[in-house]
Amino acid sequence: MNLRSVLGAACATVAFSIALPATAHGTGETVTPNFEHAIPNVPGKSLTAVVVDYAPGGASPSHEHAKSAFIYAYIVSGAIESQVNDGPKRVYHAGESFFEEPGSLHRVSRNASKTRPAKLLAVFVADTDDKALTTPVR
Repeated sequence: MNLRSVLGAACATVAFSIALPATAHGTGETVTPNFEHAIPNVPGKSLTAVVVDYAPGGASPSHEHAKSAFIYAYIVSGAIESQVNDGPKRVYHAGESFFEEPGSLHRVSRNASKTRPAKLLAVFVADTDDKALTTPVR
């Protein structure tokens, strides 16, 4: 099974899964865990999916990801402004996606609209033992 198949399966699973309790980390954003499972053909790695809902004007605080975590982000609805490491700020619209290398600093992650909500699906491929996949940076 290749990474594309794994990500496709994760997206399908998210669509049918029962959402676990959601948590708010920043101002106007809610993170809902949707899927977590060890990857059987990649020992020591797990796939975790979360949905991030942004209220109009909502944002996540700057944060770092686990040194082992590769992240694929898919914009489900609305538009998200993002800046990873020292790259440029960019606005991604529904249907677009981006990725983050392991250990990246996510400087900006916010709803690009002040009037409409936005939602993204974040899929992490990380070491199974890494429980803190996101750490706020002050």
